[in-house]
Amino acid sequence: MTAAVFFGCAFIAFGPALALYVFTIATDPLRVIFLIAGAFFWLVSLLLSSVFWYLVRVITDNRDGPTQKYLLIFGVLLSVCFQELFRFAYYRLLKTASEGLKSVNPEETTPSMLLLAYVSGLGFGIMSGVFSFVNTLSDSLGPGTVGIHGDSPQFFLNSAFMTLVIIMLHVFWGIVFFDGCEKKKWHTLLTVLLTHLLVSTQTFLTPYYGVNLVSAYIIMVVMGIWAFFVAGGSCRSLKLCLLCQDKDFLLYNQRSR
Repeated sequence: MTAAVFFGCAFIAFGPALALYVFTIATDPLRVIFLIAGAFFWLVSLLLSSVFWYLVRVITDNRDGPTQKYLLIFGVLLSVCFQELFRFAYYRLLKTASEGLKSVNPEETTPSMLLLAYVSGLGFGIMSGVFSFVNTLSDSLGPGTVGIHGDSPQFFLNSAFMTLVIIMLHVFWGIVFFDGCEKKKWHTLLTVLLTHLLVSTQTFLTPYYGVNLVSAYIIMVVMGIWAFFVAGGSCRSLKLCLLCQDKDFLLYNQRSR
């Protein structure tokens, strides 16, 4: 039973991301490099937020009680801000590299920023999902029984679905964020930051998994629709894609803009 829970939750959390990687990224070595670089930028943001968290813990002398609760909230908010800051830093790096390549070789075709946004967002999401769920996933192998002390017996399943939504949100956030940077729509960047903060703070609603998941998935659907139209999608193109009649709609065939 524990093996079934382990593999079931693993495929729920990482199955869609694995499919996106295999079908849209793994075939192009350059996209693999961009994905790894995006994951690295997320790791650096985690490192810096961890350093600040440690320093604050030392300054407050590791007090117990309400202080620790407020420190936890502060740590989550700080981590989200660092993630979005490094998303912007990665955008600037890609933008500078793209402009430099064009100046050196104008005839060289460079990947579009929307494609890079998708790849980097997936890198952010995969690394975020791994760090947030891998320890929980290892505990699902036992020993022990979830819910024996009155907690929710669906803890592993809820965590898997929450990891899935976080991974997909990072993909959508990346596309919307890069588009906002390209068009200098700074309110778009603020919207990404606020929705990221909202989804992250909802994780404090530990006993209320239903409310947490439903609201997170609503935000994911909204951001997904936004990212779809930002990437140049339309109702007609969606219909043609679902009917497999539009070969140019797929992201991995997107031309440089």
